[in-house]
Amino acid sequence: MTGKMQARLGDAFSYLIMAVMMVFFAWPLIWLLSLALRSRKEIYLGVSRLIPHEPTLANFNAILSSSQFAAYLYNALKLSVLSGIGCLAVALPAAYAFSRFPMRGKGAWLMGLLSFQMISPLVIMIPLYRYMASIQMTESHAGVTMVYIALAVPTATWILKGFIDGIPVSLDEAALIDGCSRFGVFWRIVLPLATPGIASAFIITVIAGWSQFLVPFLLITKDNLMPIGVGIFQYAGTQNDSSLQVLAAACLVSVVPAILAFLSLQRLILGAMTAGAVKG
Repeated sequence: MTGKMQARLGDAFSYLIMAVMMVFFAWPLIWLLSLALRSRKEIYLGVSRLIPHEPTLANFNAILSSSQFAAYLYNALKLSVLSGIGCLAVALPAAYAFSRFPMRGKGAWLMGLLSFQMISPLVIMIPLYRYMASIQMTESHAGVTMVYIALAVPTATWILKGFIDGIPVSLDEAALIDGCSRFGVFWRIVLPLATPGIASAFIITVIAGWSQFLVPFLLITKDNLMPIGVGIFQYAGTQNDSSLQVLAAACLVSVVPAILAFLSLQRLILGAMTAGAVKG
């Protein structure tokens, strides 16, 4: 067997593995779509049939026209965007400091920062609630946003540091020689050149905030403050089996924006992360 044939077989095997993985992860979404397109009558007939006999968009219309679900979607978007902005406000100066300033034990600090990302929110659930309750930050979007930021800062700092490492230090030195302050270098030189990395970190943070469930479920009990994930959970607990098709439609409406955002911006995300890794 020639080397060219071996390469083709290897590529075919790789595509086969990726296709199997795609079907594996997409199958739950396919079933959700199947349920969301059914009428209440067809739900009672059984869920073993994948393709509905009489598909309908009435369930999506019910979700999108509901003021309750509109409030859930708005809350999720608000919390995600605010956490993304707040995360950048903290992670950008930290990434610049780690990239440019000499410090003792920098590697240990970076690994310590990353180790916090490995801690599951389940581990800190009880002390987190007690702490937030003690400072009266429960039942508040501000408190939830602060926790979102704390959870996202380690990853964002690593992404931004890798990209800032790829910006030549000579540009900083030239600006300093011309009389620019250190903050001026950061604001006028580094931030414009790091725009793709900033956009990448912001998108990842927003998607992570959109998919959060445990933190808002723990800190928020008022229905008008809940994001879409917690709102769907509460809705599912108060409905009967006849609402299964509406619940499936709500789940799709909550998941699809994050999927579409990643698919449409994946080149920007991966390009920024790769650029920082290669240049650094």
